[in-house]
Amino acid sequence: MRAHMSRFLALLAICGVLALAVLVSDQYLPSLPQQPERLPAAVVTLGDSTLSGEGGGHYEAGTNGEGGNWCHRSPAAPVHQLRLPPDVTRINLACSGAQAAAIGADGDAEGSQAARLAELTQRFRITDVVVQVGANDDPAFTDVVNRCVEAWATRVPGGCAEQMRDLWPQRVAAMRPKVASALREVRAAMERSGYTPAAYSLVVQSYASPVGPDVDPRLNNLSGCPFQPGDLEWIRDTGVPQLSEGLRAAADEVGARFLDLSRAGIGREACTADTAEDTPAGQVPSPRDGEQEWFTRLTVDWGSLQDDYRAPHAMQESFHANAAGHRALAGCLSEFLAGTEERAACAADETGELHAVPAPQP
Repeated sequence: MRAHMSRFLALLAICGVLALAVLVSDQYLPSLPQQPERLPAAVVTLGDSTLSGEGGGHYEAGTNGEGGNWCHRSPAAPVHQLRLPPDVTRINLACSGAQAAAIGADGDAEGSQAARLAELTQRFRITDVVVQVGANDDPAFTDVVNRCVEAWATRVPGGCAEQMRDLWPQRVAAMRPKVASALREVRAAMERSGYTPAAYSLVVQSYASPVGPDVDPRLNNLSGCPFQPGDLEWIRDTGVPQLSEGLRAAADEVGARFLDLSRAGIGREACTADTAEDTPAGQVPSPRDGEQEWFTRLTVDWGSLQDDYRAPHAMQESFHANAAGHRALAGCLSEFLAGTEERAACAADETGELHAVPAPQP
């Protein structure tokens, strides 16, 4: 009888310890089957063109229009250029043109990104999930760029900036809950897979401005950047920062880390090539293999224009980061992932290299 009682008391003690561990720990219990710590590590990116690698070229088979899939995933995408240990797998689920709903139930050309993330947890220990989405929702950034080009072509007084000055903050405000909902979908997918919020890092990135007011005058046309000067200023100094602030607020709602890219491209925007002195008179200056410019100019795939199916996507690469831009942004993200700051911004040092620096509290 005494032996039975001793075993019973010992069992109660073990149960009490396990219950306490569940209450106070964010870690996984050693007895859980196939715990993530035993799986190979992976970093996953979700969202739209800025993480899919749009503008980087050499798109993966199956993502360059095949079967209606225009995700344009490039080997130059940021996830493939992160500074990570060699045993960490890099996985790109982002899709060019994706809206926030593509992360959740609505999905993109390949289905829900969050659902595919959950599937990956069966094979990998996800250490970081990076999300960049929202510009294709209510802000409709591509539509704004098109408006600005039209305003340049028709010489509209005040340009697109005058049209968007009051409308843009409303669009950003309407976007915010959609991005927050998408981030909750990510949290829910990870929770269903056995992850607590402290078991991985959820990072939200904002957007860098692809254009700015320092455009070479010879490129202020259809050969490069057809925008009015006031519109270039508004995009870089007002529109993109306000979009960034909306994304920061969405990240705060779900306890995600936030990396502000709104000032990351200053001095490296499209059409700011530093080769003007070397360019013969009357010729359009070209960037040296993307060393100076981190963003594509107005880009037309002339071959696609001959194909009715591909023609609507002939300018899809325009004003996205090029391979050098993705590499520079990936370097900043690498620093942020390796650190512990909840909030940071990408800023250039005296050599022009980007670094993740602490961002002020809102």
